[in-house]
Amino acid sequence: MIKKRPNLLLLFLILQSCTHAQTFNKAKLDSFFVALNTHDENMGSIAIAANGVLVYQNAIGYSQVNEGLKTLATIKTKYRIGSISKMFTATMIFQLIDEDKLSFETPLASYFPQLPNAGKITIGEMLDHRSGLHNFTNDSLYTTYMAVPKSEAEMIAIFAKQKPDFEPDAKAQYSNTNFVLLGYIIEKLTGKTYAEELKKRVTSKIGLADTYYGTKANPAKNEAYSYNYSGQWTQIPETDMSIPGGAGAVVSTPTDLIKFINALFAGKLISRASLELMKTMKDNYGMAMFTIPFYDKKGFGHTGGIDGFSSLLIYLPEDKLAVAYISNGVRYSTNDVVLGALSIYFN
Repeated sequence: MIKKRPNLLLLFLILQSCTHAQTFNKAKLDSFFVALNTHDENMGSIAIAANGVLVYQNAIGYSQVNEGLKTLATIKTKYRIGSISKMFTATMIFQLIDEDKLSFETPLASYFPQLPNAGKITIGEMLDHRSGLHNFTNDSLYTTYMAVPKSEAEMIAIFAKQKPDFEPDAKAQYSNTNFVLLGYIIEKLTGKTYAEELKKRVTSKIGLADTYYGTKANPAKNEAYSYNYSGQWTQIPETDMSIPGGAGAVVSTPTDLIKFINALFAGKLISRASLELMKTMKDNYGMAMFTIPFYDKKGFGHTGGIDGFSSLLIYLPEDKLAVAYISNGVRYSTNDVVLGALSIYFN
């Protein structure tokens, strides 16, 4: 629940004033982000595309702000996108299935027999969050090693000790463990690193120049740090990207995310049949995709969160509209920022 402060009144007045507009008013959307920025409510970047054409970009706040050093964010600033990474991982898994190198029925035991229920868990159930594998990021011990590089063997050892939360396919429950494992399976099947396959199978294919597997944040590469606010922005410690892997290690920009989801829905990365499977919800989960409604409109996409980064990617098929927002400093929620932007866009 966001604590309402007097300066937020300006944000609500902006949204209210634009409800009577007849066309998309860029100035109104600009003023919304000016208000967020002026009152240190949020730092981040947004991109909106209609019919595959970019119609709006903006960036507010800083990519780094430490001890007098302030680097303004731009539309080219790169951010950690957290769990939106799962959409990239799933895309590569679908490609491998289309290449007959894998199937939805392939058991996890084919790659990691030491994991609990591995003989009963399938690739399809992992994509659907129906494996029952415990979500390792929920454990209290997670914070003790999240900043330390881990090998595949070390991560598998951690997963092997965790009791499953339920029997495979009994229900759906979100678990990062599924997609860390799917990332490893991509590497085993191809003989290449996740980073190499991401470049080959996705980013090079559709021209994503600013999307890649992340490492330690590097301001020299225009990568942002993330922050908490307590009177001023304070930098948050980084998760080592070897930990989230295929579940959350991708770095990108809103503009690249827009290109990605447009390409996905245009059939440029996976088959139409595979896309339909991604969109098919079972207990509110698709295969690395959720439904994200906007009033009477039905969108598809994913959210993301890692360290102080928060992100949202949504595609509205009826309007052929794509929106991506990534924040590295959150006081006014990411969901509300996107809700505000869409409200202005649709008048």
